Amino acid sequence: MFKTRDRDNKSLDHKKNSQVELIFNSNDHLKILLGENSKNIDKLNQILDVEISFFGNKLLIFGEKQNVELAENLINKVYDIILLNKNNNHSIDFSIFESEYKMLKNQNSVDTPSKILNSIDTWKKTIYPKSDGQKRYIQAINEYDVIFGLGPAGTGKSYLAVAKAVQFLKKGDIDKIILSRPAVEAGENLGFLPGDMKDKVDPYLRPIYDALYEMIPFELVEKKIQEGIIEIAPVAFMRGRTFKNSFIIIDEAQNTSSIQMKMILTRLGHGSKMIINGDLTQIDIKYLNDSGLRTAKTKLTNLKTIKFANLNKKDVVRHKIVSEIISAYEK
Repeated sequence: MFKTRDRDNKSLDHKKNSQVELIFNSNDHLKILLGENSKNIDKLNQILDVEISFFGNKLLIFGEKQNVELAENLINKVYDIILLNKNNNHSIDFSIFESEYKMLKNQNSVDTPSKILNSIDTWKKTIYPKSDGQKRYIQAINEYDVIFGLGPAGTGKSYLAVAKAVQFLKKGDIDKIILSRPAVEAGENLGFLPGDMKDKVDPYLRPIYDALYEMIPFELVEKKIQEGIIEIAPVAFMRGRTFKNSFIIIDEAQNTSSIQMKMILTRLGHGSKMIINGDLTQIDIKYLNDSGLRTAKTKLTNLKTIKFANLNKKDVVRHKIVSEIISAYEK
C-alpha cells in the first residue's frame, strides 16, 4: 500500500484549501496508475476539478477539500485493483477510473476487504465486484446451487457468471462448463440465417466467447471446447440431458419460454451449479407473458434453496451513459 499525509496550505486560493500527498511503495505501481504518458492523471484533473502532480514515487493532489477527498478515495480504489491483479504489468485503461468514480458518486462502491474476499481468479486476470449489487451476486453464486441474476444490461451478470465458472474449472471443482442462451434476437429465426448450425448460433453466443477469451488464453479456450470441457450451445440442445459436476450458465433467460425454463431447471445433476441471467425489461419473444424467466420468478421466489439476485442501474459498469439510458426508459 501507499501512505497518505494531509496538510493545509495557506498560500492556496480559498476555494482550493486542501492538499494531500500520496506516497507509493512501488514506482512500478505508480506507473501503471498514471497510464501511458500520464494520460490518466490529465483526465482525473479534468473530471474531478483538482490539480494532481507527481514526482518520484509521490502524487500531490490540490483542490477544494471535497474534490481532493474524492480524488484520494478514487486513487485508493484503483490502486487496490492494481494490487489485486498481480499479473497486470501494463498501464490501466481510464475506464476503470470512470467505473469506480461512478460507484463512489452513487455511494455504491465496494470496500477493499470485500473486493479481496469476493475476488475471482481466472487464468488471465483477477476479477472483483465493482458495486454492492455485484458483491451480493457473487456471494449468492458461492452459497447457492441455483441462482437467478436479474437486472439491466451492463450490470455484469454474464461476465461475473462466466468468471466464476472459469474459477471453478481452474480449481478442479467441476468437470465441465455449459454456456447457453436462447437463439432469439429481435424476431430473427435461425432457419433464415446462412451457414451450418454452428454458424447460425455463434452470433447469439458471441458475448460469452468474448468473456471467455478475456479470462482464458485463446488456445486453451479452443482446446477445451474441442475436448467438450467447455460447451457453448443454444438452449434447445439441452433437452434430454443431465449435467453432473458442471457449471451451467443460461444467458438472456427472459427469452426462454415457460416450457424451456422448466426443462432447463430439471437438467441439474449432482455436483452442479446453475446460474440463470436475464432482464425482464428486454423480452424479445412474441408472447411476453410466456417468458420462462418471468414465470420462474413468480413460482420459485419463495424457495429457500434458490436465490434471486437483483441488480439495478446503480450496478451498471459500462459507459456512464448506459445508466442514463436505462433511467430514461424507466421513466
